[in-house]
Amino acid sequence: MDIEPIHILTTGGTIDKIYFDALSDYQVGESVIARLLEIARVAYPFEIEAVMRKDSLELTDADRALIAARVAAAPGARILITHGTDTMTDTARALAHIPGKTIVLVGALAPARFSESDAAFNLGMAFACCQVAPPGIYITMHGQVFPALHVAKDRARGCFVPTT
Repeated sequence: MDIEPIHILTTGGTIDKIYFDALSDYQVGESVIARLLEIARVAYPFEIEAVMRKDSLELTDADRALIAARVAAAPGARILITHGTDTMTDTARALAHIPGKTIVLVGALAPARFSESDAAFNLGMAFACCQVAPPGIYITMHGQVFPALHVAKDRARGCFVPTT
């Protein structure tokens, strides 16, 4: 029996940020997603496609249209998108017209390169969600799976909360 791979789209965000001492600033670097999955010894098949390397606050409508086009064109029905948390719900809304796919967005509040990052756990949750959730759009963060069109980021508390 062939298992359909999970198609992972990387778009940037905090999960892939690195710190530059000389600049005293964080910038989106090369994606660490393949390395995180390797460290976790993930045996389920996956393929990674780099779409962009941007902070989500810098994403435009054209960027969201590009992400949507890549999701629609992906050969399989299981899509995982790494994304910055600040505008993750905006991108989820831009994907709402795509039927028949399980789309999971995930990010981190601390860069994956930090030892105390939430990135690896969040990625694992998203990877599992992608395997078992029915078609729809989801956000997985901090041990929770949310219907992506019914969640908001609570910046003050540093977490996602359900909305009505």
